[in-house]
Amino acid sequence: MLRHAFALAVNYGCFESFRIQLGKSWQEITALLDKTGAGNFSLWSADTLMFGYYETDEKVQLSGETRAAFDTIMNTFEGLVTWISPPDEEMRLMYQDFGVVRKNKELIRHRVFITRLSPGAQEEYKRRHDALCDARGDKVNPGPDSNFSIWNAGDYIFGYDEIDTTMEKAETEESLEKTVEWESRMLEIMDWVTDDVDWITDERHEHIKRLGFHG
Repeated sequence: MLRHAFALAVNYGCFESFRIQLGKSWQEITALLDKTGAGNFSLWSADTLMFGYYETDEKVQLSGETRAAFDTIMNTFEGLVTWISPPDEEMRLMYQDFGVVRKNKELIRHRVFITRLSPGAQEEYKRRHDALCDARGDKVNPGPDSNFSIWNAGDYIFGYDEIDTTMEKAETEESLEKTVEWESRMLEIMDWVTDDVDWITDERHEHIKRLGFHG
């Protein structure tokens, strides 16, 4: 299975028009997803930032008929959005912990987040997350986190995580301390766009929302 991510920004003052057009174009969008074999597609919004995630069994080339269909859809959003990372240009994968991926998504909740890196901090962010992968080694994470990936485009970081709700447990005092330590250290190199660590910083950020899903 191949995982893909893309991101865009809704232009100033265009959010309502974007949502209306998304509804008008949804049937054409899902038809194109089906035609290219894309599944588990979701589109997320935090203020004017949009993050999309989807999966394919093999690499998809937007060419010929599929390119024309994609361009036709995007023409309906002309003037409404600006690409951060187009779907035919792969984002950089900064971290992954796929673990045991649940095919059945009925008992899955998502944690999707967005941060903005400090100037020039991409490689330090990658180094810190590579260290997590090295520490994990070949050990497979059974959950509750599943299918967890973090992506980079420009100064933005986008995270996608599927969480098995049947395995979730309350954090212990020890794990809570580790979470606070890690998140506090990451604030050295980035600022949050979403509200994931507002409980630590006492700041107020946007709560991310799912705008659409197609299985």
